[in-house]
Amino acid sequence: MEYLNGVNALTLVFVALLLFAIAYRFYGIFMANKVLRLNAKNVTPAVEFADGKDYVVTNKNVLFGHHFAAIAAAGPLVGPVLAAQFGYLPGALWILIGCVLGGGVHDMVVLFASVRHKGESLATIARKEIGKGTGLIAGLAILFILVLTLAGLSLACISAMHEASWSLFTVIITMPIAVIMGLIMRYHRDSVTFASILGGLLLLAGIIGGHDLMQHEYIGNLFHWSVPTISIAIAVYGFLASVLPVWLLLVPRDYLSTYLKIGTILMLAVGTIFVNPSLEMPALTQFIHGGGPVIGGAVWPFIFIVIACGAISGFHAIIATGTTPKMLGNEKEILFVGYGAMLVEGFVALMALIAACTLMPGDYFAINVPTDAYENFLASNPGLHAVELQSYVDKIGVELQGRTGGAVSLAVGMAHIFNSIPFMDELMAYWYNFAIMFEAVFILTAIDAGTRVGRFFLQEMLGTVIPKFGDKNWWPGVMMSSFLFTSAWGYLVFTGNVSSIWPLFGISNQLLAACGLIVCTTMLLRLNRGKYALCSAIPGVFMSVITYWAGYIQVVDIYIPNGQYMLASLAVLALVLMSIVFVFAFRKWFQLMGMKADKMDEYGEPVKELVER
Repeated sequence: MEYLNGVNALTLVFVALLLFAIAYRFYGIFMANKVLRLNAKNVTPAVEFADGKDYVVTNKNVLFGHHFAAIAAAGPLVGPVLAAQFGYLPGALWILIGCVLGGGVHDMVVLFASVRHKGESLATIARKEIGKGTGLIAGLAILFILVLTLAGLSLACISAMHEASWSLFTVIITMPIAVIMGLIMRYHRDSVTFASILGGLLLLAGIIGGHDLMQHEYIGNLFHWSVPTISIAIAVYGFLASVLPVWLLLVPRDYLSTYLKIGTILMLAVGTIFVNPSLEMPALTQFIHGGGPVIGGAVWPFIFIVIACGAISGFHAIIATGTTPKMLGNEKEILFVGYGAMLVEGFVALMALIAACTLMPGDYFAINVPTDAYENFLASNPGLHAVELQSYVDKIGVELQGRTGGAVSLAVGMAHIFNSIPFMDELMAYWYNFAIMFEAVFILTAIDAGTRVGRFFLQEMLGTVIPKFGDKNWWPGVMMSSFLFTSAWGYLVFTGNVSSIWPLFGISNQLLAACGLIVCTTMLLRLNRGKYALCSAIPGVFMSVITYWAGYIQVVDIYIPNGQYMLASLAVLALVLMSIVFVFAFRKWFQLMGMKADKMDEYGEPVKELVER
């Protein structure tokens, strides 16, 4: 294994680009043509139920931007950075393999299932494909996970923007720019290119001008918001994004943010190619067997939990059954939007891993180990003392030691790569602040789409009790559902209570990914796809086994011994709810495998059973 140490970052970048290109060209097209049998002649929900608010046919490039921006939140940035504790090799392998065979497949089949079910939620798909009770339990589990996820993402966003006026200013100006773009694209035909160029130029001007504006004492203080103020502002934004027409704010803002996201990652990739830094973190560290200061568990199974987004993520099922299927104008675009966006996110995750692993191991651990535990860590690992950390502190002007959570070490790693480019050595503080701003924008685009999808979920569930809520055009229902859902995660953010249950996010998220794959495999079996259904069944079963294993370790070896009984209870609740869904799904699999495809659905295909759309 020694020969893998000191590998340069360029090798990983080249391998990732080559593998993802081959995967899209062959496996992605195989999924589209053989497994899902996508047909451009089929009418999509965006066309059939067009209402100008939620069901809106959207240009595939704009939709790709929205979908990518919505699925790519903190996960592909923070997860790989934390997983660097194990060395660069486990994270790199899981990102490359998981993204191609797991995450991309998950996003495609879930998006396909929602398109074939009127653009409705995963819980509704479970109800129609498996049974009413299963759908109800799945809905409760998904709402629980979604509230937890949005609260956690919001706290990560607040952490990035707090005392960072430039980041806050940039995030705020994306909103009026997005509204301008939305109005142009809505009321002027064939104006996507013009709106894109205008939005990109305004965003660039805002980023550059914002840095200089924040140096002014009065203006800088104007955007120096407290944590409670930012907490309320994010909740208000989430509410507005969930009730306003999707074309006015949500989609154009996510599309605009994609410029910044992909542009920054491309800059990082170009910088990596130009600088060609070595991966200072070894291929495998001494912490792969557990006992690490960042992640307590062993590399197996926790690598599959820590790196969620970027390899496979259940949060993607929320978006793929929420906003995206209601805007897809052509079934064939599921390949580009679903599989393509997942591959791009995988590349983002790999670049985040590279950025963290180019730091000296001692510097990485000095940033990510809590201050009160650092002395004990050095006593146990004397070879991992800080090397260049003080020089980073001097250049950036911010104390970096003990800044746990992954966001700061990613920003330092990115700044380190950019700073290594000739003539850039005096701009490290600029690059660090730019990276922090980039992370905040990255996260916020998942919060707005997630809130809108949460509103859809809540409306569907309330509609089973009060039918009027099932009408997506009933304005009081839209407002009340949005307010209730936003208040749920907004309260947790404002009080900060969710910080104690953030570790549950990884397990809950991967449970949801397994749920998406297993529920949609049920649909593929019903559609008589035969052995092709194994493409989703195998990663679905694998993720369920791995997640239950990690969940058991988390509860028995970490939560209960440390007296964290609330965390243990919530983890067990999530595991039990999903267990019920899985049991009923597997029972349905055996039923379907014994049936003949002697019925014809409305798409003219032989199926084993007809279900309500």
